[in-house]
Amino acid sequence: MTGALLAPVIPSSGAYAARPARAPAAARTLPLTVPPVRPPSLPGDVVYGLARVDRSGRVADLSVTGALGWRGGDRLSLTAEAGVVVIRRDPSGLVTLPPRPCVPIPAALRHRCGLLPCDPVLLAAVPAEDALTAYSLAVVDQALRAHFPFPAHQGGQP
Repeated sequence: MTGALLAPVIPSSGAYAARPARAPAAARTLPLTVPPVRPPSLPGDVVYGLARVDRSGRVADLSVTGALGWRGGDRLSLTAEAGVVVIRRDPSGLVTLPPRPCVPIPAALRHRCGLLPCDPVLLAAVPAEDALTAYSLAVVDQALRAHFPFPAHQGGQP
């Protein structure tokens, strides 16, 4: 298949010079909402992370476990209620931290909190208290809705 080649279409430089000048982008601003004020009670020494519960009930986030300084072989005590698991380093704890930087949550506690494999959890580490808290997203959602209601849908497309 052979045919004539087409010449490229290149606009002349004069076409751009004939355009009217536009206002600079900085002159056109978009209306913005005011961000919510940070609650004064929020501690500044909390490290947050988001992780998923794996099939064996482990959760891992390197920034959170690194902030706590926990190492494989450390003993942990865990308590749970209403979608919240509290984990503390405790020499007499029943759970041993594995060599990998992950925290195992026993099946009984996962069931009590309604955590299933692949469920995301919000991790909050407080290094000063040597503690880690795992919140199910259902608990996070309830807390958000209680303090900051989501805007109502105002018709039209979402």
